[in-house]
Amino acid sequence: MISKAGTVAEYLKELPEDRRTAIQAVREVVLANLDQGFAEIMQYGMIGYCVPHSIYPPGYHCSPEQPLPFAGLASQKNHMALYLMCIYGSGAEETWFRQEWAKTGKKLDMGKSCIRFKRLEDLPLELIGRTIARVKLQEYVDWYEKVIRSRERPKSATKTGSGSRGSSAAKTDQKKTRKAAAKRTTKKKSAATKRGAAKGAKKRR
Repeated sequence: MISKAGTVAEYLKELPEDRRTAIQAVREVVLANLDQGFAEIMQYGMIGYCVPHSIYPPGYHCSPEQPLPFAGLASQKNHMALYLMCIYGSGAEETWFRQEWAKTGKKLDMGKSCIRFKRLEDLPLELIGRTIARVKLQEYVDWYEKVIRSRERPKSATKTGSGSRGSSAAKTDQKKTRKAAAKRTTKKKSAATKRGAAKGAKKRR
């Protein structure tokens, strides 16, 4: 559920007591292991942990007015959720996380970055703390920029050869091909016209 609470304190206050207790417990673990520089805010209607604009001015590429998200904590309609952007899109981190979770013997209910839980006991809090502590702020920013750059590469991949020269050569080849096709079409029309004229001359005879 998306909350309109303006502060974390207001968000916690509006939760049922059992969920407030669970969310607060997870929150304390996150805060205790969060690298220096990350900030706790209300973001996307939930408790968010982000890289503030003062440290990373570009913000989140999908919504630059939003600071770069790192983690989130929310009370949804049918469950509670911990969002870990620090393992989303990182194959190595996700593999490590899943392997460590399996060792706890607890059932993992996880989407791309969302870990769903209904009771505090469903979460191995010690592992959550280690997962948060593994990712330092600058490492996270560097990883994020690397991912963004990799998504931009296909746009420039349309160029061939060496830069614009390859692109110019491709355009020149296309023009030559079109001219050659036009010449062949003109010759065919001319030949057809001559054949038509010859047949007309025979009939007149």
